[in-house]
Amino acid sequence: MGRRPTHHVETLVIGGGQAGLATGYHLKRRRRPFLIIDAHPRVGDAWRTRWDSLRLFTTARYSSLPGMPFPGPPWHYPTKDETADYLEAYAARFGLPIKNDVSVGGLRRRGPIFEASAGVETYTADNVVLATGMYRTPRIPDFAALLDRSILQVHSRDYRNPSQLRPGAVLVVGAANSGAEIALELSDSHHTWLSGRDPGQEPTRSGTLPDKVIMPLVWFAASRVLTVGNPLGRKARDHFLHPPRGIPLARVRREDLADAGIERVPRVTGVHGGQPVLADSRTLEVRNVVWCTGFDMDLSWVDLPLTVRDGYPDNDRGVVSDQPGLYVMGLAFQRSLSSALIGGVGRDADDISAHITNRMSHRASSTI
Repeated sequence: MGRRPTHHVETLVIGGGQAGLATGYHLKRRRRPFLIIDAHPRVGDAWRTRWDSLRLFTTARYSSLPGMPFPGPPWHYPTKDETADYLEAYAARFGLPIKNDVSVGGLRRRGPIFEASAGVETYTADNVVLATGMYRTPRIPDFAALLDRSILQVHSRDYRNPSQLRPGAVLVVGAANSGAEIALELSDSHHTWLSGRDPGQEPTRSGTLPDKVIMPLVWFAASRVLTVGNPLGRKARDHFLHPPRGIPLARVRREDLADAGIERVPRVTGVHGGQPVLADSRTLEVRNVVWCTGFDMDLSWVDLPLTVRDGYPDNDRGVVSDQPGLYVMGLAFQRSLSSALIGGVGRDADDISAHITNRMSHRASSTI
């Protein structure tokens, strides 16, 4: 049996979404060799496969990767396909080396070198950046398996449009931006309940004059003030991560949900008689459940001893603490409140590429 083809690169970036592309941009700017690999056939496919009506929760003005503004009017909320096309154009404009249709099945270490297995191929690297982000493993409670089989269950990752659902009432679980927008869409054709903690809402309605005045201040606070480098930012991080909760509602307002006849209900705590039970002990008779309960970072393929906190490898602004040369990108509050947003990954990527550059320079000088 022949040996597996092996490819070596200084830095292997696993994941070709916005986090991986921003990392590639800064590594190229520093003239460091790297390769981005991604499981999707095309750059941007992670966005193309989301639900049909999805738009970014930030306007084009605040959705740019480093070096290339998002095209179009600055106060426009880009669609998922516009976002996918932007990412594809970004990779092409900067000539970022990407191999698509490469799915990594395992990551291990042999001495100072990382080894990633991908089908019949092996990639080795001095540094690895995990840029697969938070949208890999849907977070669904265990008791979902106890719901009656007649109830259609779908996670927001697999939801596309209302035609997927069965006639009858729908319970949307998770009341942050994704849940609120999906609930509003479904309310036209289904009696809809929305369950979960109220995440609050932005202070102004999107697109209004007050919004255009206040949002620059909100974005500055989200990206420059609420950072892990100061007590206020760390307090905000703990607020959003313990327990995990979404950012305040952007386009959808509380009054929009009320006007659409959507009933807000407490969180779902279990199942009785095959139907969902709420925290106030009510049982809802539903035909559909849409889980907008977020995602967990999938580390099952990482065969490395890691300290995991809050579902992430323990890290300092993306630098993994107990595996020199291993980095993570695209995490919630990696550096600031904006870290998990397209417009916020650039600064995190700059930090990581600088750390990689210093690490390799130090390694080179130590061998002289």
